[in-house]
Amino acid sequence: MRTILITGPGGSGRTTVAAATALAAARAGTRTLLLGADRDDTLGAVLGVPTGPAPVGVEPRLTAWRPDADQGFRDGLAALQDRAASALDLLGATRLDHEELTPLPGAGELVLLRALREAALAEAHDLLVVDLPPAPRALALLALPEELRRYLRRLLPPERQAARALRPVLGRLAGVPMPTEALYEAAARWDLELAAAEAVVADRNTVVRLVAEPGPAGDDAVRAATLGLALRGLRTDLLVANRVLPEDAARADGWLAGPVAQQRKTLEEWRGTYAVRALAHLGHDPRGAEDLAALAAPGVDPGVDPGAAPDAAPDAAPVEWSVTDRLAGDGVLVWHIPLPGAVRDEVDLVRRGDELVVTAGPFRRIVPLPSVLRRCAVDGAALREGVLAVRFAPDPRLWPRGR
Repeated sequence: MRTILITGPGGSGRTTVAAATALAAARAGTRTLLLGADRDDTLGAVLGVPTGPAPVGVEPRLTAWRPDADQGFRDGLAALQDRAASALDLLGATRLDHEELTPLPGAGELVLLRALREAALAEAHDLLVVDLPPAPRALALLALPEELRRYLRRLLPPERQAARALRPVLGRLAGVPMPTEALYEAAARWDLELAAAEAVVADRNTVVRLVAEPGPAGDDAVRAATLGLALRGLRTDLLVANRVLPEDAARADGWLAGPVAQQRKTLEEWRGTYAVRALAHLGHDPRGAEDLAALAAPGVDPGVDPGAAPDAAPDAAPVEWSVTDRLAGDGVLVWHIPLPGAVRDEVDLVRRGDELVVTAGPFRRIVPLPSVLRRCAVDGAALREGVLAVRFAPDPRLWPRGR
């Protein structure tokens, strides 16, 4: 299954573009699932068909689903209380009733990740289109599985088998049941669920499609989102320039000359950097299938979409953090990290054991070092043409002899 994750700055029309993308794919013959994340039914308003916790058929080969974050949180916490019953009884804790559970911040993101995983595992569709939250929240959401898995590994490392093996002995000595085993079992289950969601996001058939209105604000938002996605190693296939005014609008109404010129200037700059698809302004907010079809949004593969050429690239380029062997000439290995749009003064690196903490602007990621670099020391770094090159010199104490 292919997955298209759609996001952009708030107010850019990303929900409309997500719905139009899913509709175009379905009408081209692709079994498509459109997944929404908003608590309000903005997706249903655009489609003209109410959406909710139960998947609903919009058209032949098009299904829409908007999971209930509140209900998902209640069900998840109730299940957690059931699994941790012995530990709660040991602590003398009083269980929370289902009716008194109020969703906490971030519950919606976890429910969306669970829905993303379930949709991928069901294999009932050929294409999954996800209407993500606005770009800053979407970036945090896409980073969540990797970061939570890292926290789990640090707090409950799976290699601590001794604690699990000693649980019966400790329980007899203390005279009360010990919750260690249940804790590790829960951690393993959470790690498995997070790994499945992370696999969908990182899959080679998953791409991110950005939506923005051409203009200074949209350009700033696109640059920031592109940098954040690159730091996460996520692929983008298209930048959708939404609500583009027609050229003759300036001649028909003089005050539109400024916005039209501003859009034209931004579009020219974008086309020199990104694969761009421009969607015309309809003169009103799109509502219903016919308006969405009139947008002529690109579907599954912009390379074969008849309306996409020549703007769109035939396929999204993979994001690779490659290691170059320059031991023979310079005595170093170089790790190349693509960071398009990064500013030198806003880039920072910290080595923590076998991990590298990379900060670029407002974004940060902690990544494990490739095995060959764990036996090296950081020898310096340089940012050139949107690529951060980190040099590693072999540690003589750890490097194999004769290399």
